[in-house]
Amino acid sequence: MTEAESPKGVLQSVDRALSALLSFTERRPEWGVTELAREHGWDKAVAQRLLTTLTARGFLMCDATTRRYRLGPSVSRLARVGEHSGVLPSLVRPVLARLLRETGESVVLNVPHGSGYRCAAAVDGTGPVRYTAIIGALMPGHAGASGHAIFAHYREPELRQLFGASPLQRFNEHTVTDYDVLLERYAEVRRDGVSVSHGEYDEAVTAIAAPVFQAGSVAASLTVIGPAHRVSRAAERLTELVREAADEASTAFGG
Repeated sequence: MTEAESPKGVLQSVDRALSALLSFTERRPEWGVTELAREHGWDKAVAQRLLTTLTARGFLMCDATTRRYRLGPSVSRLARVGEHSGVLPSLVRPVLARLLRETGESVVLNVPHGSGYRCAAAVDGTGPVRYTAIIGALMPGHAGASGHAIFAHYREPELRQLFGASPLQRFNEHTVTDYDVLLERYAEVRRDGVSVSHGEYDEAVTAIAAPVFQAGSVAASLTVIGPAHRVSRAAERLTELVREAADEASTAFGG
């Protein structure tokens, strides 16, 4: 955001600091002083003071060799508070409820956690046979649509650290256990904007998931999940509904 675009009635120094923090995304995790100043139309001295202040408070870290900045531990601490306070689930509950009405299948909001993801919110499907998600349950990120929709938007060095350093666990014959194949799957998800999995973790289940973004980075995935025979039959219609719902959730999150 440039000076001309700065909202009226706000404290300029705080607005600048927040704009600086929001510049850090998965696609652009590092910034130099000159780059940041140019991006926002700031004087270089102003950008330097902002970065120095944010570093002093732990919101940024500066590489002593490259003099480039990355997000610091204070950001992680606030993110954990936000995750446990239920802010994200509360914002997206109307989307989950509508998607349930439209599909009749269970709808789940998952958030990344290490090399996996946790269920942050869920509504059960209406059918006599349905998938029931457990709030807080940790699931593997390499097996199934929910994880693929999230991790497809991570940078390759991060993916290599999470999934390429040790063998991937096999849950059944459908589980992706080859790292290179996993990267190909992620590329497909980025291209299509949605992930569909058939029994990669639970052979009886088919899931359709799309990423939810916040401030330019993936924050969660929104998933419709249910018995394989039923979800697979309606996959084309459900895919469009999930994609639209995830876009709406991203808007609610400030994606």
